[in-house]
Amino acid sequence: MTTAREQFERHVAWTSTAPMALEVDRAEGPYIWLADGRRLTDLISGIAVSSLGHRHPAVMAAIQKQLDRHLHVMVYGEFIQEAQSALAGLLARVLPGDLSTAYFTMSGTEANEGALKLAKKATGRTRLVAFEGSYHGDTHGSLSVTGRSVYRDPFLPLLPGVTFLPFDQIDALAEIDNTVAAVITEPIQGEGGVRVPSRAWHAALRARCTEVGALLIFDEIQTGMGRTGTLFAAEQFGVIPDIMTLAKALGGGMPIGAFVSRPEIMRALRENPPLSHVTTFGGHPVSCAAAHAALSELVKTRLYERAPLIEARVRAALDIPGVVEVRGMGAMLGMVLRTADETAHVVDACLSDGVLLGWTLHSDTLVRIAPPLNIPDDALDAALEVIRTAVQ
Repeated sequence: MTTAREQFERHVAWTSTAPMALEVDRAEGPYIWLADGRRLTDLISGIAVSSLGHRHPAVMAAIQKQLDRHLHVMVYGEFIQEAQSALAGLLARVLPGDLSTAYFTMSGTEANEGALKLAKKATGRTRLVAFEGSYHGDTHGSLSVTGRSVYRDPFLPLLPGVTFLPFDQIDALAEIDNTVAAVITEPIQGEGGVRVPSRAWHAALRARCTEVGALLIFDEIQTGMGRTGTLFAAEQFGVIPDIMTLAKALGGGMPIGAFVSRPEIMRALRENPPLSHVTTFGGHPVSCAAAHAALSELVKTRLYERAPLIEARVRAALDIPGVVEVRGMGAMLGMVLRTADETAHVVDACLSDGVLLGWTLHSDTLVRIAPPLNIPDDALDAALEVIRTAVQ
């Protein structure tokens, strides 16, 4: 009988020449158990997905309940599905301002694709502005507004009419004019190095977009759902975008994304032509049920308030020689080490001692730390001690 590892090696498309190839047996709470019996403390949460930990009871119960009702029937414009409508209503109640109409997708990059199309349709303009160092996804449209050449260059040419401005520089915002359909930004850059811009820059960006009639898109795919200490990072900076994109932790471990806007903007997708943006599986009822349960749990328990406590614990533990800097906000943090070789050593040593960290060659001295928001203090402290030992 062919093993899972053999099938992985022969038939699964790899995304690097040397994948980690950790064979997962099961996961629960902040832990992942491997097929060889090892237990890992997950400090990356599936890249900021499992904010409630793995297999949260409320999410699992919602999935089972929906499984007993129906799976896919049809999505937009024809069938009313309770799981989908309930999630849209809950989002409308908790999102800032009048962001009250949601279009559901299957992933974050799809949400950004939809947001860009919506902005062009609603404004009648074609130019887009994004920022250096940004990351918005790997499909062609999302990649076109991603400000890192390591991702873009192999796939050029991409969408025309995209201007990249330096991140967190107020003077550069003057280049946004009345030919721009949308400006897209992460409130905090994730893949670009966990870079937190100033509150003044956010305010100036909002003011400039309003002045010239460009729509402001906040990509909250990683920053949303409580990771920074509020439900949405927009609240940290006192800015309400025109369109917000969500994914990752939204589904509680199930695949779902969304772009959300004001009703008058969203109406652009209804006509000239109708069906201006369609999807087969976006808003799948099982994913919507899981997302409703996950978001309800965050709101009910105010679990996002743990993010600053996690940040304080991480910063205190990693204030040691060898750590150049800990940057970020809440439970979206980056540990900067001195060299790429040292970073690789630390990540490997932590993995050997049962701690899973986020690191790629594209950010060769930055290790991302994004644990579940409900990770027990003792589990977090034990994992941080492993990191301390590896660094020192």
